[in-house]
Amino acid sequence: MSQTLTEDDRVGAPSGRETVVQVADLRRRYGGDTGFEAVRGVSFSVGRGELFALLGTNGAGKTSALELIEGLEAPSGGSIRVFGRDPYRERAAVRPRTGVMLQEGGFPADLTVRETARMWAGTLPRPFPVDHVLELVDLRHRARTQVKQLSGGERRRLDLAMAILGRPEVLFLDEPTTGLDPESRHSTWQLVRALLVDEVTVLLTTHYLAEAAELADRLAIMHRGRIVTTGTVAEVVAAHPARISFALPDGLRPEDLPALPGAQPPPAGAAPTSAARLTLYTDALQPALTTLLGWANGRGVELAGLDARAASLEEAFLAVAHTEETIEGGRR
Repeated sequence: MSQTLTEDDRVGAPSGRETVVQVADLRRRYGGDTGFEAVRGVSFSVGRGELFALLGTNGAGKTSALELIEGLEAPSGGSIRVFGRDPYRERAAVRPRTGVMLQEGGFPADLTVRETARMWAGTLPRPFPVDHVLELVDLRHRARTQVKQLSGGERRRLDLAMAILGRPEVLFLDEPTTGLDPESRHSTWQLVRALLVDEVTVLLTTHYLAEAAELADRLAIMHRGRIVTTGTVAEVVAAHPARISFALPDGLRPEDLPALPGAQPPPAGAAPTSAARLTLYTDALQPALTTLLGWANGRGVELAGLDARAASLEEAFLAVAHTEETIEGGRR
């Protein structure tokens, strides 16, 4: 499915990969010079065969940024290069090498699934066989069904089929699994993984943080038009403390506990500790847990409901969103 990049395409790659998408100080403003700026100075690069996820709160600017990279609109500022080319000004050179799955495909309702696929294939220079792609997204048995008779999840699978029909080298997925049941969502993940193995580059926006954690090589979290944090899932999560929670034994107070290695204050947005359950935070989970268990064993007490875990992507996301909201609130 992949093609060799020309020398003009080689623009410096993350992690030793050829860079296929390069975004620098990207801006998008609606309503002229005094209008709303939805994307405010976003920069990142994506290598061949890499999945890069753009995450963010509602209205963070993810879809606005993605539409610019897809070449649907010209940016208000900054630059974009896909295969070393401007995707808006050089759309004829870039578009045949990309696939786009929008939040809603908008295919004619009265066409059947197969008719839709054949129509779309007629616009592509080297499409996959239609039945092969419908099989990949588990729609071959619905080939004679009109689009208007499909369920919401089936329509999303049809959107995905049309996005990959042209053998794209770069695939844009905007909320690809919205409305899918768990089985279909995992099937979509398997298909995306197969595309990555075939060196397809994927840009993903999603509200399912588990999806990003499962698929992304790297990710960025946007808030109010800016990238707040970026890196691998492990790097983003590592910036936030692990937590240990348990029921405090009768007769003991929090101040009776030993000092834990790497102890941290509760992160921004953390749920308050209840009287029935104590939650402690640390950036050194194993030493802290060892210290706590040694103390409990020495005193002969049981820490009922003990739960210890590293921070999750969801916790990192919520902490970022809460921190940024606090900062913005302080500026008013």
